[in-house]
Amino acid sequence: MAQSEDTPNFQVPPGLPVKALGLPKTDLFPRGMAPVDAKRLIAHDLSLDGNALLNLATFVTTSMEPEADDLMALSFNKNMIDKDEYPETAKIEERCVQIVTNLFHAPEPGVGTSAIGSSEAVMLCGLAMKWRWRARREKAGQSTDRPNLVMGTNVQVVWEKFCKYWDVEARYVPVKNGKYTIAPQDAVALCDENTIGVIAILGTTYTGEFEPIEAIHDAVVALNEQTGWEVPVHVDAASGGFVAPFIHPDLPWDFRLPNVVSINVSGHKYGLVYPGVGWAAWRSKEYLPEDLVFHVKYLGGDMPTFTLNFSRPGNQIIGQYYNFVRYGFEGYQAIMGSLQWGTQQLAATIADMGPFHVISDGTDIPVIAFSLKETDRYTVYDVSSRLRLAGWQVPAYPLPADADDIHVLRIVVRLGMSLDMAETLADDLKDAVDFLEQHGGSSEQARGFSH
Repeated sequence: MAQSEDTPNFQVPPGLPVKALGLPKTDLFPRGMAPVDAKRLIAHDLSLDGNALLNLATFVTTSMEPEADDLMALSFNKNMIDKDEYPETAKIEERCVQIVTNLFHAPEPGVGTSAIGSSEAVMLCGLAMKWRWRARREKAGQSTDRPNLVMGTNVQVVWEKFCKYWDVEARYVPVKNGKYTIAPQDAVALCDENTIGVIAILGTTYTGEFEPIEAIHDAVVALNEQTGWEVPVHVDAASGGFVAPFIHPDLPWDFRLPNVVSINVSGHKYGLVYPGVGWAAWRSKEYLPEDLVFHVKYLGGDMPTFTLNFSRPGNQIIGQYYNFVRYGFEGYQAIMGSLQWGTQQLAATIADMGPFHVISDGTDIPVIAFSLKETDRYTVYDVSSRLRLAGWQVPAYPLPADADDIHVLRIVVRLGMSLDMAETLADDLKDAVDFLEQHGGSSEQARGFSH
């Protein structure tokens, strides 16, 4: 049995049960072990992970009801691509697409697809915009070799990946100190005839704030009318798409705006499903080029598919549908309203502690971003480290370029955080501050940054 350099070369007595060897690190053991032993050993290793409920860094859902767990377990072995073999699962996916597109006020509901999170949905929506831009340029006899996409420096990294993977120039709108969403006039200033789209974010990863989507939309529409271009708007609603319809119902951000052509949303964030499931939605079939849809026949029947991957289990889609059935509109509304209220209460407590400046308080989505006021005693990285000693995972990081002298902590409040947990978190944060005020910090990661 091969061993890594840092593995002690223990002498295993002949005949010792294979489970005594622990778990394979580099090569398969010659023999396997009983199912109960394999499960026990792996579970022992997994117990060293952080507590998912205390991971306030992640937006993704970490707990669902046992009934949802049971239903999802029934679909682990169903390949979502094989719609002819699993027609009921395929129908459930179609129902989810209908529900999502209706929730976003699509004039032609049902044009969309499930995806492995918003990351894949972003790629699909970006490709659709690029294909439509290219088709217009080709029809006009114009060059198609310099497409660009306009977006803020506050976008999630998947948009950077899209541009790099699909050979699109990324044009970044800077954010500014005190204003961490993009300004409409700055976005349209970067557009030209080669712009395949403008990205507006409903709940930024950095601070949880909504961008001024209606104002961005209107500025792009005015630009198109002035120039004759056809620059569309895509809304990245990964974090806010399952929040805004329920607690900000009158906010125009979706297909109610006529130049919003596509939207991505994460089912595994505030859609309340385990990772990973996302949804891509288009305004109508006009905005989903047929050339991007493949028709698979070798699994039996004619199966149209627009995904980057192929095989995947149907269980996350079942989980999404369970939530739609289980909660309904009023249930989601109650959950999001409760999360918003709890987040705002926690944000007010943090602000009252004294050393923190709250940037976002959960008004848009249930996220708190806060920085330190002027101090040379410790940094947000020291605060994050002290909280980790209490079990909490609260990330600290700099804001995007042009505002990267601001370092923040972020708390994502998800379903599963009780009022008692929030109070304990606030107490632990206060203890961390008290300790650091007395002893100072030791973080070298951002030494010299005080806010």
